[in-house]
Amino acid sequence: MAVSRTASTAAAKAKKRPAAARTRTVSPVAPIRIGDLSDFLGYSLKRAQLRIFDDFIGCVAALQLTPAQFSVLMLVDTNPGRNQTEIASTLGILRPNFVAMLDELESRDLCVRVRSSNDRRSHILKLTDKGRAVLSRARKLIETRHEARLKDLLGEDNRALLLTMLGKIAQEF
Repeated sequence: MAVSRTASTAAAKAKKRPAAARTRTVSPVAPIRIGDLSDFLGYSLKRAQLRIFDDFIGCVAALQLTPAQFSVLMLVDTNPGRNQTEIASTLGILRPNFVAMLDELESRDLCVRVRSSNDRRSHILKLTDKGRAVLSRARKLIETRHEARLKDLLGEDNRALLLTMLGKIAQEF
């Protein structure tokens, strides 16, 4: 969890104040009521996504991969010889963001862009040996930790049903 600059500055200032000044009684603040917001599917999906991404990032922290980078590595591995436009489009990543992500993955020697022999304006994406090794480690961590926790939470039947429902939204909505 990230701590805002304001929060960390306030904590530092509190440590500098005398103990008597820090022991003021603060009346409890009532939690913010969500109300009907929790009835909106989009809101609930976003809240779930944030929790899932936090867990995912924690699982692969040693590999320093984001969910988007992992997805790129997975698609490049599964679709050898495909160009960067196709991969970006499939994942719904805007071109400028995708180029920056590829720059990062290339600088870490996880993938390379190779000019297409069919279209000189196009670049084919390939995983490096290091990229395949990192992807393999990431998959093991995600399957044994992250996905296992989700399966434990939901149960196999509900997990499969949720995947079906989310797929329907993604394809038909």
